[in-house]
Amino acid sequence: MTTASDHPVYPDLDGAAVLITGGGTGIGAALTEGFVRQGAKVAFIDIAEKPSRELAARLADIGRHAPLFIHADLTDVGAIRRSVPQAEAAHGAARVLVNNAAFDDRHELLDMSEDYWDANQAINLRPVAFTAKAVAPGMIAAGGGTIVNFTSTSYMLNIGAMPAYTAAKAGIVGLTKGLAGRLGPDGIRVNAIAPGWVMTERQKRLWVTEEGLAQMLDRQCIKRTIEPDDMIGPCLFLASSASAMVTAQVLIADGGMM
Repeated sequence: MTTASDHPVYPDLDGAAVLITGGGTGIGAALTEGFVRQGAKVAFIDIAEKPSRELAARLADIGRHAPLFIHADLTDVGAIRRSVPQAEAAHGAARVLVNNAAFDDRHELLDMSEDYWDANQAINLRPVAFTAKAVAPGMIAAGGGTIVNFTSTSYMLNIGAMPAYTAAKAGIVGLTKGLAGRLGPDGIRVNAIAPGWVMTERQKRLWVTEEGLAQMLDRQCIKRTIEPDDMIGPCLFLASSASAMVTAQVLIADGGMM
């Protein structure tokens, strides 16, 4: 397993302004550290204040630039509109946007209300669109950039326990392709990463069972658990010039389960 300090160095990410949503915990925290170690100027938005401040403090002296934590609720589009200028004031226009924030709550279709559906999309899909919209003018003015959206393999697996979430994750793929078509002429690439079952602390606390984990590993080609740090490499690749002609694509990072 690789760690945040084990990845190749991408010179074009050194000093680049990077904005990460949901960057304070789980996969997002790993991504924040990964970009900080590249020498990027990282700002991350998260609603979880205590762990985010602890992360920012821990990473303050690791890279060339201490990360900037912006406390905001991404379900509030107004908060997104306020957060992006805050990041730009500190680091300049974003060269990289990573739309990572998500909430994979389990729920029963027959009990699902209209309010629950709307709230779920407001967490898992809407911020992807409106954060991209908020950073796009700065990227266009700067001559280009890259957006990496995190979807999930869950929508491909016919999982019945989270229909609103899997609909949102499928929607991210469509949005990724639409954004790539719209923003490509402006020099902006847009791609998605579809992780498998990543063993974040939240997953282990709420959903992981011995039986479920064994079934997952049996389906994977690579016979070990997927860790948050495993998402750093794919994200750095798509964010960097190493993927200069890659856009409108979905990179599946699931140990070969699909």
